[in-house]
Amino acid sequence: MSDVAIGTICLLSSLVLIQTGMHIGVALMLLSFVGVWAIKSLAVAGKLLASSVSTSIASDAYAVIPMFVLMGLFVSATNMGRDTFDVAALVLRRIRGALGIATVAANAVFAACTGTTIASASVFTKVAVPEMIRHGHTPGFSVGVVAGSSVLGMLIPPSILMIIFGVIANVSIGDLFTSGILPGILLALAFCATILLMAYLRPASVAVDPNALKSEYHGPLEGASTWQLIVKILPIVILIGTVLGGIYGGIFTPTEAGGAGALAACLIALFRRELSLKVFWAVALETGRVTAAICFLLMAAALYSQMLTMSGLPYAVGQWLQHADLGFLAVLIGYLIVLVVLGCFLDSVSIMLIVLPFVIPVFESFGVNLVWLGLISIIAIEIGLLTPPLGLAVFVVKANLEDQRITTWDIFMGTMPMTITMALVLVICVLFPWLSLVLVGQKWSWW
Repeated sequence: MSDVAIGTICLLSSLVLIQTGMHIGVALMLLSFVGVWAIKSLAVAGKLLASSVSTSIASDAYAVIPMFVLMGLFVSATNMGRDTFDVAALVLRRIRGALGIATVAANAVFAACTGTTIASASVFTKVAVPEMIRHGHTPGFSVGVVAGSSVLGMLIPPSILMIIFGVIANVSIGDLFTSGILPGILLALAFCATILLMAYLRPASVAVDPNALKSEYHGPLEGASTWQLIVKILPIVILIGTVLGGIYGGIFTPTEAGGAGALAACLIALFRRELSLKVFWAVALETGRVTAAICFLLMAAALYSQMLTMSGLPYAVGQWLQHADLGFLAVLIGYLIVLVVLGCFLDSVSIMLIVLPFVIPVFESFGVNLVWLGLISIIAIEIGLLTPPLGLAVFVVKANLEDQRITTWDIFMGTMPMTITMALVLVICVLFPWLSLVLVGQKWSWW
C-alpha cells in the first residue's frame, strides 16, 4: 500500500471514528500513530508521539488559551450579559424588533469578552428568550435570534477558533484577532438588518401580534437615569477596553492581554460581589478542564499534521489540482462547501484539526493570504453551527431553554434567516479580502 493511500485511509477513518463518538484528540492521535507506524516504523511513530507531546505546546504563546478561557468563564459567571442586554434593549426600544436587535448587540459585546459560541448561546438563552417571548415575540424568532447571533463569539476577537487556527497555520494570533473586527461588525449589522426586514416585511414571523412591534419595550431599567445605565454597562466596557485596547494599542501581546483580561474580569466580579469561593473554584476547575482538552487536541493535531506530511497526501492533492487545472476559485468554493457540510456533523474544533493540516499546503501553493483564509474558514465553519443535523449552537440553546415546548426543529427554523445572512456575509468577505486585511496593514487579493 502506498504512503498516499495510508494517509487517505487515516483521513477518512478520523471522520468515521469521531462520528461514532470517540474523542477527536484520541481519534487523531491513534490514527496518526498507526499511520506513521505503517509508513515508517514503530520506533519512528513512538518518537514522533513523544515529540508531539513534549514540544507541540512548549511555548509561552499557548498561555493565551487558559487566560482567555478564564476571562470568559468569569464573565459568564456574573450578570454582565444580562446588564448588557437590558441596556441595549432600553436604548433601542423605539426601533421595530428592538429586542432582537438588542440581543444581537449584546451578543456582539459579550463576544468581545468570552470568545466562544457556547458561552454566548447559554447566557442569552436564559436572558433574552424569556424577555422576547414575554413581550409577544414568537418562540421561533426568539430562539433563532439568540442561536444565530451567538456565532459572533467565534468571529469577534478574542476567539478560541482564531487561536487554534493561528497555532495550526503558524499565523500571528494578533493579526487574526485584528482581521475579525470589521467582518464581525459587518455580520452583527447584517443580523440587525435581517431582523428589521423581518419586522417590516414579515411581522407575523416576529411577533404573535404584529401590532405589538409598534409598542416600546418596558424592561427592568425603565426610567433609569443615564448615570445608572453607565454604571450597568461600565464593567464590560472596561473589560473590552483592557483586552482589545491593550492589544491594538501595542501595550500587550495577545498572551499578556489574556492575563490582563482574566485579572480585570476577576476584579470586576469581586467588585460586583458575584464571585464567591464556590464560584471561583468552579471557574478554576472548568478553566483547567477546557485548557487540558484544547492542549491535548493541539498535541494530536501536531502528530496528525506530521503523519499527513509523511504520507505525501497534501502534496499529491496539490499536484492533482494543478494538473486538473481547476483554478483557485474552484478550489476555494469546494473548500468552503466542504467546511459547511462538515459543520452539519462535526464541531468547529474537530473540523479545523482534521481539515487544516491537509488543505493549508494546497492554498500556500496558490499564494493565499492565510489571515484571510482563517477568517473565511471560521465563518464557513460557524454556519455549520446553525444547520441540521448537529447544529451545536442550536442544541446548546435547546439545553438551556426553560420552555420545553420549543422543539429543536423550531430552533433550526428560527435560525434560517440568520444562516442565510451568514452565507451572504461569507460571500462578501470572499469577494473583498480587504475587509479582513485592511486593519492588519496587509494588501492581497485573489482577483
